[in-house]
Amino acid sequence: MTPSETRPRRPRVPGPLRAAALCALLLTATATLLAAHGWAPLGPEQAAHTWAVTHRPDAAGTAARVLTATGSGPVPYALALLAGVLAGRNTRERLHAAAVALTVLLLGQAVRYGLMELVTRPRPSAADWTARATGHSFPSGHSTTSLLVAGLLAWAVLTRTRRAPARRLACVLLALWAASVGATRVYLGVHWPGDVLAGWLLAAAWLSLTLHLVRTGRLPVPRAPASPPAPTAAPQPPNSS
Repeated sequence: MTPSETRPRRPRVPGPLRAAALCALLLTATATLLAAHGWAPLGPEQAAHTWAVTHRPDAAGTAARVLTATGSGPVPYALALLAGVLAGRNTRERLHAAAVALTVLLLGQAVRYGLMELVTRPRPSAADWTARATGHSFPSGHSTTSLLVAGLLAWAVLTRTRRAPARRLACVLLALWAASVGATRVYLGVHWPGDVLAGWLLAAAWLSLTLHLVRTGRLPVPRAPASPPAPTAAPQPPNSS
């Protein structure tokens, strides 16, 4: 037996934990880069902001404000509760899943608020805003919230739906919604692109960690029902001829 065969194998890190670590690393790298720049906008951020301010007709601005409103206020919390209701198979499971989904969203928001107060990055000039905004800029609350809710709704769809096309379509639409909400924050002039990116990375890290807790049974949630066994052919009577 060779030394390599006798050496104990290192335990494999689960995929969701690797994803959470990667997103956290990218978030840290983004914050470090911006901090080294004094939290002032980087060149690409300033260019994107300038383009948004100068390419914002009334109709597009109105549509962006309608879309961005779905990423804040009561809407995300109602959608999180809806995810729980969709995931459960009976009243007890629905109540439990709704509580879990709401808890995941609230804890993710708490982490985001803590990071926002720690960083205190200034927003773009209020003269460029065409939407209401409060608090500091990094990370974007709408971007974080919408992606968290999209992930919770995707979990509900994947739990209750077996048809692959429907599952794929739902996940794509939810991802597009979350991405669009984040993009509106830059378009409406209230966030820098780095804030939106940070919100997405934070939400992705939190969702990946939550998925790991679900897979390891530390966060009990409704599971998809097992596929029914394939019917077996009834035994044929012996041929009497």
